[in-house]
Amino acid sequence: MNSTTNGLELVLKEVDQPKPGPKQVLVKVKAAGLNRGEFIAGHGLIQVGKSVMLGMEAAGEVVALGQEMTHIPIGEAVFGRMRGAFSEYALLDDVELMPKPALLSWEQAAGIPLSCMVVFDMLVLQGRLKPNEWVLVNGVSSGAGVAALQMAKALGAKVIGTSGSEQKLTVLNSLGLDHGICSRQADYYDEVMAVTKGYGVDLVINTVGGSVFAQAIQCLALHGRYAMVGYVDGQLEAKIDLKALHTKRLSIFGVSNKLLSPAERAKPLEQFRQDILPILHAGRLTPWVDRVFDFDKLPQAREYMQSNQHIGKVIIRV
Repeated sequence: MNSTTNGLELVLKEVDQPKPGPKQVLVKVKAAGLNRGEFIAGHGLIQVGKSVMLGMEAAGEVVALGQEMTHIPIGEAVFGRMRGAFSEYALLDDVELMPKPALLSWEQAAGIPLSCMVVFDMLVLQGRLKPNEWVLVNGVSSGAGVAALQMAKALGAKVIGTSGSEQKLTVLNSLGLDHGICSRQADYYDEVMAVTKGYGVDLVINTVGGSVFAQAIQCLALHGRYAMVGYVDGQLEAKIDLKALHTKRLSIFGVSNKLLSPAERAKPLEQFRQDILPILHAGRLTPWVDRVFDFDKLPQAREYMQSNQHIGKVIIRV
């Protein structure tokens, strides 16, 4: 497997099977999720000129235990964030380990750890979302966008989503999208205000970037919150309406784990287990998998994701 896209080369290598540390388990990977950021040099996950084992989230079976992992049985079905997930075996830290819901397939479970944890951060931890509040998701058909739609609906919110594809919005209607706006441009203010009867939205989820930043600020209601999570448009700068920020008492925050320590990344997991795992186990939240590629088709899976054809998660079956 040798493939080059956007200056990054994918190379298949044979390496020794990893051995778990005292607070780790060895997982036989069944499926792993793709994430756009890990394929972009300079995005914070890959340093230019350095090689790295790709794959950041997966689901599989526990096949070996670290010395302190006596509470986990061999054969346990688990999922979580783990480095080098595009492989036959990967190590999973105890703090990151979660039991796979029986109602979910390996592929569905593999799409949870990163997207759902990021979404939990921006909806619950920082976004303070309440039932019946309005959420605007820019780029609602992306992996993070679909996860935000599904989790927001599971938490009782109302969701408006923007996408450049009417077909994608039609699909997302079946997942509970309350109102779709077919547009890649920053021209949705009037429609958002009409849908919310002049109120605006309580929370913005921006997965697109600077091109829609200013318009989304205008759409926020009093005490609105704004989550900045992605910039697929490549625009890393945007104007801020300071008057709106001031008079509406707005909160703007970023959602990224790139600069956090492992302990800081793991800190929200306990609340995630309490608030979201029961919803997953009960079948009230089922991750939307767009397409599954076999392991040897990883280059094609990356190209498919980067072509923006997908809705939700792209998964590798190992």
